[in-house]
Parts: sequence; C-alpha cells; structure tokens
Amino acid sequence: MDSTNVPSKGFTVDYYVGQHESRRSLPVTLEALRQAKECNYDMLTTPITTPLFHSRVLALLSNHLAALKDRGGDDTVPLTLANLSPPDTPLTPGEVIGQLIGYGSQWIDLSSPDPVVYQISRQVLELEVSYAAFCGLGNVVIPGPKLQYGSAHGEGLAQYAHAVQEALALSDYTHILIQLPMMYRPDQDSENVSGSLSPFTRLQYIEEGTKPKVDFLGSWDAWNIVRTSFLPIARGYPVRLPRDHQSLIHRYTHLRTPPWILLCDVGPIPGLHEPEPKAPRADGGIDATASNNATTLPTPAEAFHLVQQQEQQQRNSETLEDPTAHLTCIRNLLQKIAPHTIDPFYQDYLQGPLQPLTHNLDSTTYQIFENDAIKYNLYEQAIGKALTDWVQRGQSGSGTSGHIVVAVVGAGRGPLVTRALRASKAAGVKIDLWAVEKNPNAFVLLQRHNETLWQGQVHLVQSDMRNWRGPYHSPSPTLQYHHQPHEQQQRPSSAHQQAYYSIDILISELLGSFADNELSPECLDGVTSLLNPSHGISIPESYTSYLTPIAAPGLHTDILARTPSDATAPNTPHVVKLHAIDYLSTTTSPEDSPEAREKPVVLAAWSFTHPRRSQHGSSKENKHNERSARLTFPTVHRGACHGLAGYFEAVLYDDVELSTHPLNMASKSKDMESWFPIYFPLKIPMYIPDNSLLAVTMRRMTDNRKVWYEWMVESFLQVANEDSGKRESKRPQARKIRLGCSEVSSSKERGCMM
Repeated sequence: MDSTNVPSKGFTVDYYVGQHESRRSLPVTLEALRQAKECNYDMLTTPITTPLFHSRVLALLSNHLAALKDRGGDDTVPLTLANLSPPDTPLTPGEVIGQLIGYGSQWIDLSSPDPVVYQISRQVLELEVSYAAFCGLGNVVIPGPKLQYGSAHGEGLAQYAHAVQEALALSDYTHILIQLPMMYRPDQDSENVSGSLSPFTRLQYIEEGTKPKVDFLGSWDAWNIVRTSFLPIARGYPVRLPRDHQSLIHRYTHLRTPPWILLCDVGPIPGLHEPEPKAPRADGGIDATASNNATTLPTPAEAFHLVQQQEQQQRNSETLEDPTAHLTCIRNLLQKIAPHTIDPFYQDYLQGPLQPLTHNLDSTTYQIFENDAIKYNLYEQAIGKALTDWVQRGQSGSGTSGHIVVAVVGAGRGPLVTRALRASKAAGVKIDLWAVEKNPNAFVLLQRHNETLWQGQVHLVQSDMRNWRGPYHSPSPTLQYHHQPHEQQQRPSSAHQQAYYSIDILISELLGSFADNELSPECLDGVTSLLNPSHGISIPESYTSYLTPIAAPGLHTDILARTPSDATAPNTPHVVKLHAIDYLSTTTSPEDSPEAREKPVVLAAWSFTHPRRSQHGSSKENKHNERSARLTFPTVHRGACHGLAGYFEAVLYDDVELSTHPLNMASKSKDMESWFPIYFPLKIPMYIPDNSLLAVTMRRMTDNRKVWYEWMVESFLQVANEDSGKRESKRPQARKIRLGCSEVSSSKERGCMM
C-alpha cells in the first residue's frame, strides 16, 4: 500500500481566466480592471512599452543598418538602445500592477542569425523585464523563438536561451513565460507580427533552401532544448490554447497547480468607454520603414480606418446577445468539470517509499488505506469465491470440526478481517479466523474490535508473520504475543506437535505500487510453510509488475531541487500520482477512431506466484526472489525520457483482479485509489529521436538484509544492413545503432529493509 495521502472526498479548484488585447488602450486603468472584474475576468494583460518605443527601435535599427552598409558591413560597431523614458512605457508602480500580466514586445527576434537584430532584440527584452520587475509585475510573457531562416531550422535556440537566462537574472521575483504555439507552422512565424524585426535580418545570414514543412513537434523540440540545455529550472507546458480544444482544457484543469487561461483578442471589455483616437495603443501596427520622426498621431487614412473599426465594433455589440461569449464558454466548461476525487495537491507530488517491516504505521495512514472501498469489495468477492469453491470441491477444512482455517496476515486495523467475516456469512461457510499483526499499537485496536465488532470470533496474534508458528486448536478465541527472532522459528516437535494445524486460505494486503516493492514475496515466504500443502489458497495468488518510459520534466525538476538536501533522491523510486507526463512509447489500434488518443505501451517485467511450492535454499537466503527484465519499447515521436513509470496487476482469486495498469484499471478495478504508480527517475534525461527504440533493464536485487532495484535505459536507432539485400532471408535484416545510455541507477542505499 503506497498512496498514503489519498483523501476520500471530492476537491474543487479555482481557475483564473484573463483577457488579452493586442491593441489594448493604454494605460490600463483601475476603471478598466473594475469593469473586467464585473465581466467575470480575473486579470488583464498590459504591454510593457508603447508604440512610440517601438517606432524608436525601428528607426534606430534602420539607421544603424544603413550606416553599416555605407561602411562595408562592419558588425562590430555596437548598437546601443537608450534607457526607457516616460513616453516609452505605460506602466507605473501602483495598486493596478498586482492584477496585471506583462506582455513583452512580440516584434523582437531573439533567435535571429543577424547579430545586429539579435543585439537590439536582447536589449529590448532586458529593458522591458527590468522595468516590469521594478514596477512589481509578477509575470511577463515573451515571444518564443523563430525557428526557420531559409533552410536553417532551430539554429538560434542557443542564443535565444542565453538571452532569456540573462533576463531572468535581472529579477528574483518576476517569472518569464515563453509563449509557444501548440504546433510550429513557419507561415505563422514572428515575421508576420506587425513591425517585426525579423525582416531586417540581412540576406548574408540566411541560408537558401526549400520551403519548410510543418513540424508537429517543432514547438516541443524548441522548448526542450531551451529548458534542458540552458534553463534547468524551467517547467511547464508550451501552450497557446485554441478555443476549440475543450478536451485539452479539461486535462489542464486537473493539474495540481491549474494554469491561468488567457483569452486573446476576443473583443474589448464590454461597457468600457472607448478612448480618444489619439490615445496610444499596444502593438500599433508600425511597419519596418518607420523613421526617426515617427509620431503617435494617425494619418488621415489611419484615422478613417479607426473610425470604421469603431463603428463595426458598435454594430457587433448591438447584434451579439453575449458580449463575452468566449469567456462564458470557458466558465461553463470549468463548472461542468467534476470535482477531483483525489486532492490535486498530490498530483506529481513525490512521496518516499514505505518501510513496512521496520516502521509501524500510524492510525491516520491506516485510515487512508481503509477509505478505498473498491479494493476491499474486490477482496471480499475473492474470499467469498474461494470459500464457495472450497465447499463445492468437497474439501474438509483444517480447523476444528472441519472448519476452513482463514488467516489474515498483516491485519493492520482489521478491514480484511471484517470482510472475511462478511464473506463467510454471505457464503454460508463457517471459518476459523486468525489475524496476525506486528504493530503493537494497531494490535490494541484489533483487540477492541474483537470485543465490539467481531463478537470474539477472531484469534489474534501479535507477531511478525514470518515468526508465527501457525494456528493451533483452542476451545476459545486465542490471544498470542510472539516476538521470537526468525531463525528460532520451529514448530514444537514433541507431544505439542498435534496442537498446530495448517492454514487453508491465507489473506494479505502487502502489495506496493510496483507489486513487490514492499516485500510481499519475502513476507509470504515466511508464512507459506503454514499453508495447507495440498490445496491451500493464497489471496492474492499472483502479481505482475509493469513498466513504461515517460517524459516527466516536472518530476525531474522536483528531484533536482531535493538533491542538495537528499543525495539519494535521484536513485530513489518514488510513489507519485502521475499527471503532467507523456508516454514515450505509444500505439494506436487500427479500429480506433482518428480522434482516439494513442495508447501507452506497458510491458510486463516479472511476476510472483503464491504459494511458492518449490522451497529451495534455507530460510536465510532470498536469492530466489531476485528478478531481472530487459524490455524494448518502440518510440514513434521524439521526446525526452526522464524515467520509468511502474504499475502492477494482481490476481486475488480466480477472475477477481486488482490493477493500476493504465489500460486495464478501468475494466478490472475502476476508481481504486489505494495505489499510485511508482516512478524510477533517470539522473540525466535522455533525448529520444523519432522512430527509435528504448531498451529498459530492470533488476530486483537482495543481499538478505534489504531489497532494492537497479535500472538503466538505452536508446537505439534501427537501420537496414547495407548487405541485407544479398542475404536470402524471409525477414529483412536490420541492425541497431546505440544512440545513448543512461547511468545505472540503484536504490540500494534506501532499499526496503527485511
């Protein structure tokens, strides 16, 4: 049992929806904020600089490039942008600032191959971030990198990341948010922004080439390079939400820290008075030919266009029933989302592994486990079927008067004891019930339950199950205290031998998030010798561990943050409710609809079966519980592997199963919450190209004192052999080229103590 923080009730989360206008009236006043609040917006964006500043930059750049051309193109001549002046910015510190999001100039080009364009773009960024931080803005949105310049693709990412890193150093409290499209399209690049600096890039810095194609993962690739190579603390999603992606919005609203949503250019704030035409507007549509004498006054043609625009807006406001239709749609969508069944706080929250054999759990932890009715319903169903089948086979029980002997080992506070009694009553089968628990504190509660709930029907034993000698004939319910060390455990060999008898049905709930990670095999090994040798039943009777590689940048960042105070964090398997992850190995069935999401490839690592009939070696040896697996996962799309996600499935009895397998859980144990997945991290993320193979090596190790895991990931590219055509073979010959290999991670230092 691993998810020690699973709550039992639903949780609701507050979401923040803001409004962004690319041509917003400046400055944003307190009146505008109040009106936005009345319209149900939570926040507004504001440009950091004005169109006048934009025109000043354009004029400076144009003049500088002309001067360079006259001097023969000496790019070493510095270009210096003067500091901001009052006409350059609408911002001023005050009460309004705390409710605004800064919007950096979208016309800069921080990835330009032209050093002059890059130089001035970087100066604009630093001026804006520095002044925004001074005013008290907590968040600044900046444009993402332009990827395509002729035939060159993504060549400017390094300098883009460097510029952002330098800007981050300007303030300890202002967050920089990089705006990237969901899918990179060259025809929607920054040069289409009015007044963009990209067209100033000189031809000698642009490589000629074919027309670029749409790259579905281009945005992710750019973001991954920026965050991993230069911004190790970066986290989040490269997202600009399209209005019609409701399923995507639904997924993001279930994040532990829900993102705020910006509705972009969906119309002005209703009820807000239009400013005079001479008022400056953000991103005012100034082209690249602006000169030093640029002015904020509109030309006659611009004034005519402005009047037409205002008239059209007035007509729209008269015909639309809902002036904030997009906002209403988003709010309705958020209201329809069901409350979280698990507190969002625990999504992607790393929890250390339990040490169930060396630590005694507290009552609160037991209470959390017991809240999972799904799990205990399945256990009760399995017990009932086992009892019914036992009777139908005509088998006699090992207990007094032929009663079936049932033992619950690791009974905790007794939920499985209650379910066993309930199953016995429902099946009409009498049982001789024993409950074994090593925790002395929980044992007090078991005694109380036996007096008040179970009517004295249960024999109680305080002992480590591995030290227990087994049930014995007693005329009344038994209370045993047993503390002998394991090596002294033997049944009496004299006249008292006949007093002990076998267990017919052995029940336990020792499973962890990876099935065997809380030493279920070792614990059951110690008590299997007490089970009826001919037809004893173990519930569960088997369990299998599963793995799949995942991209989990948030978890990787969290582990990096923990490492200075906990050096074992990168080598520790963590229990975590995975959410902000991506499966790297996926497949889509032919019968799936085009809209169906790709399904993860989740492969079985190993299994354990109980009872283990072949008892090899002495009780001190645990080598038979070692396991190893080497699994190969095909990957279609590029990505970054941050670690492995682990799941399990368990057969309780016959066709009654528990599962955390992402593809099977809904059909086998829907809504079960007792176990979160387990996460095996990689110390250094591994980049995975398109159409490659991932080979995962996983081992379960023991030294007879503890159990731990070792894991490693390798990446390969599969290519055809040059001489494959010369060979006579029904199958095409191919060879694998190793692309990379992770370090071998080992959790031995924090292994589970036996």
